[in-house]
Amino acid sequence: MKKSLSQFISIAICITIIFTTITGCSTNSKNKKTDKTLIKVTLNEVAHSIFYAPMYVAIEQGYFKEEGIDLELITGFGADKTMTAVLSGEADIGFMGPETTVYTYNEGSTDYVVNFAQLTQRAGNFLIAREEMPNFTWSDLCGKEVLGGRKGGMPEMVFEYILKQNNIDPAADLSIDQSIDFGSTAAAFAGGKGDFSVEFEPGATTLETEGSGYVIASLGVDSGYVPYTAFSAKASYLKEHSDIIQKFTTALQKGLDYTLTHTPEEIAKLISPQFKETDLETITKIVARYHKQDTWKENLIFEESSFELLLDILSDAGELTNRPSYQDLVDSSFAQKVAK
Repeated sequence: MKKSLSQFISIAICITIIFTTITGCSTNSKNKKTDKTLIKVTLNEVAHSIFYAPMYVAIEQGYFKEEGIDLELITGFGADKTMTAVLSGEADIGFMGPETTVYTYNEGSTDYVVNFAQLTQRAGNFLIAREEMPNFTWSDLCGKEVLGGRKGGMPEMVFEYILKQNNIDPAADLSIDQSIDFGSTAAAFAGGKGDFSVEFEPGATTLETEGSGYVIASLGVDSGYVPYTAFSAKASYLKEHSDIIQKFTTALQKGLDYTLTHTPEEIAKLISPQFKETDLETITKIVARYHKQDTWKENLIFEESSFELLLDILSDAGELTNRPSYQDLVDSSFAQKVAK
């Protein structure tokens, strides 16, 4: 059976204990200045997606360097892998679904991971059909096969949350295939697997461009505002390197401000070096789609109401073993200092 994300986190914590024993106190050595002005910071992102445009704007505009940070960006290809990198000290900061920090905390990690900046406030995936369905309703999924996401991850939980809001039982009323790895569902769908698929960008737009599928619904629109992705670091790192976290957050806010005040065409052109495999027209279309559905927050503050909604979604999905407090898993002080 496929392991849930919370099970992967349990394994990650065990790996961390072993790693820490071996490496001792060397894990923060990467934060020494790499030259006379810049401090090296390693960021592990859950995926490399146009969904996170404000972060790439901050990189391409040089905002991190302006704040004295030499940013190393690594893609984890999954929240479990990103969390493992943060717990082990291979990464200073993680960017992933905040549900992962809840799992880590509930598994008993002593140096647990704390969220300090929320970037996206809507889900970033879309429902794809094999034909155009201008009158689509969620009940159209009943009796069908849908290519979904991994159990315990935000994409799948938000999808199931929407189904339940529409009085659809995810377990009984349709078949959700959770066996396909992240990033491979678009290819599987194009190859004939499933009646519908839940896709991130650029998978959704690529399927449309190829004529293999059509976007018929936005999970971001239908789920409402949810704390989908956030930046986080170990509690010890936040305490010992608060100056770095503040500079990092300031750079992010600058990237967010630029994104919210420029056109999709301008944003797409700026971040295109981050997506060399995608043509500019496609990048522009994706940015416009995310911009239209109010994907990005005006500030990076992770509100308590959003955290409580996250816990409700986890509980509804059967993934919440304990309800941690907002004060334990969120530190909004850095974001508040740069909020507009």
